[in-house]
Amino acid sequence: MAKKEKFYTVWKGKRPGIYTTWNDCKAAISGYRGAQYKSFSTFDAAKKAYNGNYDDFKGKKKVGSELTQEQLLKIGRPNYHSISVDAASSGNPGIMEYQGVDTKTGKKLFKQGPFEEGTNNIGEFLAIVHGLAFLKEQKSDRIIYTDSRTAMSWVRKRTCNTKLKETSKNRVLFDLIRRALQWLKSNTYDTPIVKWETKAWGEIPADFGRK
Repeated sequence: MAKKEKFYTVWKGKRPGIYTTWNDCKAAISGYRGAQYKSFSTFDAAKKAYNGNYDDFKGKKKVGSELTQEQLLKIGRPNYHSISVDAASSGNPGIMEYQGVDTKTGKKLFKQGPFEEGTNNIGEFLAIVHGLAFLKEQKSDRIIYTDSRTAMSWVRKRTCNTKLKETSKNRVLFDLIRRALQWLKSNTYDTPIVKWETKAWGEIPADFGRK
C-alpha cells in the first residue's frame, strides 16, 4: 500500500503553521510543553483546521471531508454494523502491529504485535484474516472495513505476496502468515471485505494515529 500523503497542522509549538512532512512538524513541536498538532489528508483540510480551534479536532480520527456534497451522497455513509482493521509499521520493514475495532464505538476487538520486523502490507493482510476468523467464531454477519487494496487482493487470492524475506528476526511473523494462509485455505466465509473511503469519512477507526 502506498504511503498516504499527510499535512500537519501545528496550533501551538515553537513554530505554529502547516507542514508537509512529519520531520518538519516534529521539529516545530519537539520540546514544547502542551504542543497542539494533528495530521490531515489534504492541505485544504489542514488549512481549515489551522484557522479553527484545536479542541474541535483533538482526539478525533474523522475530521470531515473535502469531497463535494454530490460525491458524498454517491459514496454514502459507513455501515456501522462492521469492524475496521488497520496496521502500522515504523519503517518498511520495521516494527509492525495490527488491530481490529468496532467501527461505531472504536472499541478494540483484537490486537497483535508489535512484531520486530514486518511491513504495513503484511499487517493489513493479517488484520483482515484475523477479522474474518474473529467474525466467523462470533457467528457475526458484520462486514470488515480496510483501507488497503493490496491486502484485499492478497486475501482474495489467498496469498501473501510480500517481498520481505524470512529470517530468524521475523520468523514469528512468518509463522503467523502461514497460519493465516492455512485458515484461508481451510475455511469459507461470507463476510464482505469493503474498502474504507478515507477521502469521504476520514481515517479508518482502527488507525493507530502514527505520524
